[in-house]
Amino acid sequence: MARRNTLQQQAIRTAIESAGRPLSVQEIHDLASEDAPGLGLRTVYRVVNRLLDDGIIAPVIVPGQQDRYELARIAAKHHHHFRCERCDRVFDVHACPSGLQKLVPDGFVMTDHTIVLHGRCAECI
Repeated sequence: MARRNTLQQQAIRTAIESAGRPLSVQEIHDLASEDAPGLGLRTVYRVVNRLLDDGIIAPVIVPGQQDRYELARIAAKHHHHFRCERCDRVFDVHACPSGLQKLVPDGFVMTDHTIVLHGRCAECI
């Protein structure tokens, strides 16, 4: 059965697609509410879960923080993230340090890595 694409669902998708960075559920709600006044936070959670199930978005996990979400096609490309300690926004970092294998203890094999940088974004400096 095909799912209906309501104004609220479209506003949520547009918010995620146009943000250019990973968003929290609250940030998705705030942005989508501009196009869909009266949008409830529960609706955002429901649509986000559906988009996760459908493989359209992927979670961005920042230790000690609530998950953020970005388009799955962006998440599929290896990259890292920067979290602003002042405004709590998360941004993509499209670079990866080399030489990480040197940090791995002898006899261990690294299969993946995730790096989250912390500091202040350009707007919060």
